Amino acid sequence: MSRNNIWIHLTIALVLVLVAAFAGAVRKWQNNWKPAPQSSSSSQDRNDASNDGDETDPQNNKAEILVRFRAGVTQNTIETIARRLNDQVEDQIESVTGLEVIEDEDGKDAESLVAQYRALPEVEYAELNSEIKLDHEDTGHRHVHADDEMFSRQWGLFNSGQHGGTAGADISAMRAWAVTKGSDQVVVAVLDSGVDYSHPDLANNIWSRPPIIMAYRDDDLTPEGPVDDVHGFNVVEDNGDPMDDNGHGTHCAGIIGAEGGNGIGIAGVNWNVKIMPLKFMDAEGTGTTKDAIEAINYVIDRKRAGVNVRVISASWGSTAKSRALEDVIRRAYEEGILFVAAAGNSSSDNDVTPHYPSSYNLGNVVSVAALNRRDELASFSNYGAKGVHIAAPGEEILSTWLKNGYEEKKGTSMATPFVAGVAALVLAQNPKMSVDDLRARLLKSVDQVPSLKGRVSSGGRINAAKAVGAE
Repeated sequence: MSRNNIWIHLTIALVLVLVAAFAGAVRKWQNNWKPAPQSSSSSQDRNDASNDGDETDPQNNKAEILVRFRAGVTQNTIETIARRLNDQVEDQIESVTGLEVIEDEDGKDAESLVAQYRALPEVEYAELNSEIKLDHEDTGHRHVHADDEMFSRQWGLFNSGQHGGTAGADISAMRAWAVTKGSDQVVVAVLDSGVDYSHPDLANNIWSRPPIIMAYRDDDLTPEGPVDDVHGFNVVEDNGDPMDDNGHGTHCAGIIGAEGGNGIGIAGVNWNVKIMPLKFMDAEGTGTTKDAIEAINYVIDRKRAGVNVRVISASWGSTAKSRALEDVIRRAYEEGILFVAAAGNSSSDNDVTPHYPSSYNLGNVVSVAALNRRDELASFSNYGAKGVHIAAPGEEILSTWLKNGYEEKKGTSMATPFVAGVAALVLAQNPKMSVDDLRARLLKSVDQVPSLKGRVSSGGRINAAKAVGAE
């Protein structure tokens, strides 16, 4: 064979080796590649539907659903059923018997998983773990005047007609403060994106777990041991640090209990109170039904452990009804906890299109609409002659924000903590008041407002002075 033929054969052999190697690499890539998951709606759609509950899987790739098993079905049986279906019990909701979070282990979608469990005779109900969004837009009498530097901008507490407002269109806070400024024995849970517990206007009013109360333990969420819940609970990361990285929860907390009379920032409805931060929403302001349930479950546990937590402030919601969420709020009612909820920001009638959790017909739920500084129902606010109970200031509301700041926000999210704050003022005077009497007191303590006639069941705006007997 000539030298030229040898080089030709060697070249052909090398080409064949390279082709075979390339083909093998392509096959390996095809086997390993999976298409990126597609969103069911565009970014614009999600923005336009910021108050609706998208029925999505929670923040991982495995479908999670909420299942309540019938009375008498043991935990061992539940675990056996889950294993048989190649699923696992992700969390047991202790406060509601038989309520479990089930996580899929073999790639089924959430709807298929729900259908599978609904078909079981041992199951009372099964439902999707829906997405939840924050309810904000953007996102001659004795009285006590606050010396906080920005108090003049807090028209919801004292409306003198500033910036085009209507004088007296406020919650009569200064007359209420002549009777009570709140109590550090009353705990209000802010169920939200957490709270910046280091904010100088909030730090002194943040709840700290007393040494006498055992650290929180949930064997499903924190199998490694108790959570050092020194200032509350973070359900997003299952730890004891509910620091806010969104801002919404900090804003709501300031309305309830920014320290009044300290010469800085703003005044809360309560100058003295204890805010329990609960983080179940992430930095984008998104959470799930499951996480909301687990946060409420935490509140119930702390109440049973001896913490005087009497009010939950919930400035969020969706149009997705959850029997599991309803069950755990009902359990909070049985524990003597008021649940104050935002009516929603879709300019819609909740009697026709319910908004949850504010539309649950439970004895501890108070649904709150939003007013502007002229005592008009805010253009974005939901309403309902039967299903929305009361209104409060909810537009151009100044409150605490991240990085020691202060910002104005609007939404039924802002109206809700006004009502929760007034509830805490009442409890400061009447520590043993039942949740039924507290709710009745709030709904009777209103100023009738023409724009609310036929729009909310009480027909009025919350009046703190009337609630505490100052007028």
